[in-house]
Amino acid sequence: MKATICIPCFNAARWLAQAIESALAQTGVEPEVIVVDDGSTDGSLEIARSFGSKITLLTGPRRGATTARNLAWRHGTGEWVQFLDADDYLEPGKISTQLTEAASAGDVIYSPVWIETWTGPNATREKSETAPEKDIFTQWIQWRIPQTGGALWRRETLERLRGWKEDQPCCQEHELYLRALMAGTTFRYAPTPGAVYRIWSEDTLCRKDPRLVARVRTGLVDTMLDWLSANNKRTPLHEAAAGRVFFEQARTWARYDLGEAKAYCAERKSRGCFNVSGPAAPRSYRIIYSLFGFAAAERVARALR
Repeated sequence: MKATICIPCFNAARWLAQAIESALAQTGVEPEVIVVDDGSTDGSLEIARSFGSKITLLTGPRRGATTARNLAWRHGTGEWVQFLDADDYLEPGKISTQLTEAASAGDVIYSPVWIETWTGPNATREKSETAPEKDIFTQWIQWRIPQTGGALWRRETLERLRGWKEDQPCCQEHELYLRALMAGTTFRYAPTPGAVYRIWSEDTLCRKDPRLVARVRTGLVDTMLDWLSANNKRTPLHEAAAGRVFFEQARTWARYDLGEAKAYCAERKSRGCFNVSGPAAPRSYRIIYSLFGFAAAERVARALR
């Protein structure tokens, strides 16, 4: 079976060779590796060219990762499509293991990913959190459907969805998952992690502007809640999960601007969807919050850091 592996690249010379090599090394499938150099200026293009005819190399001006991903999968011919960021990599049996564990069923097969965090020259690895025992909508609300590399997509599904939203500023895979869920796409869980998501810089798309991420994620979750309501699928579990997400977003926001975070908290509470719970809400925090409110709890937390 042919699997198209799509690697968008912008200035990833440090990691690109490993990403390409891991794609070519996939076992149990015929890997079709398509690299899109998105206007790199750091030597990435030369690295990609060194692989010669082993890969298909597409080039163009800087247009962003989602445009590059769309260019890659539309150029490919595999029945299944794997997306792989240029600073990440795959273990050799990633794709074939997913197909086996999910019995090739469904439109999207998803698995945990290995999170490889680099501090200086050293790296640590841990498995991402998943929650397959929960319904798929709750998993999505809690961001438990994995990072880009953890999923395997049927080409037909991407065609129905028209691929990635090219002006999506962040949370890009989650926006694609959202449209897939609203379109009735079937998701199948495979428990073995085989993609490695590397965290090595604070300047990546999802890490350099946490307030933008909070705004975008909030909008996506609101869209999901509205869709669940319109389709008579919304449950108290969905509301509790969303409320906890909004609380966590408020806490993240407070690190950068307490006034904005307080306003966000008030707006979410006015919607009846704010849930002070989970690891971000230890007992001492909950007591101060219940007595004096969000801003006071955040000031005390800041003083104790």
